[in-house]
Amino acid sequence: MASSPTDTLPRRAANLVLQPAGWPQPKGYANGIKARGDLLFIGGLVGSDKHGRFPADFVGQARQLFENIVAVLAEGGASPRHMVRMTWYVRDMDEYLQARPALGEAYRDVLGEHYPAMALVAVTRLVEPEARLEIETTAVVPHG
Repeated sequence: MASSPTDTLPRRAANLVLQPAGWPQPKGYANGIKARGDLLFIGGLVGSDKHGRFPADFVGQARQLFENIVAVLAEGGASPRHMVRMTWYVRDMDEYLQARPALGEAYRDVLGEHYPAMALVAVTRLVEPEARLEIETTAVVPHG
């Protein structure tokens, strides 16, 4: 969907994906999102279950992490379609790159075909020693 600086977002509209004309279509993320409504901020979540157990592999942790995001979104009256931004922190960029096909499948299974603006950052460690990745998420829930 093409957009321009003059686009307006009606009060009750869904979030609008911003795709400048002539830019290549991003794969698995959006260049930008325009939104109006209640802001919902999700702190850095990791891929452990409610008992603090981590799956052993990267994709397993990512799938659990996506489910954790959905649970927090639901607590705020939101769903994955309301996500406007995700910042991913991964401990091993090569592990992430190798897991991309299965990771994309897990993402779509849990979060659907909605792709917010995203950033991916490699870090040397996370607070939870078993965590392979951590994600911060921002959502906007339209009023009304």
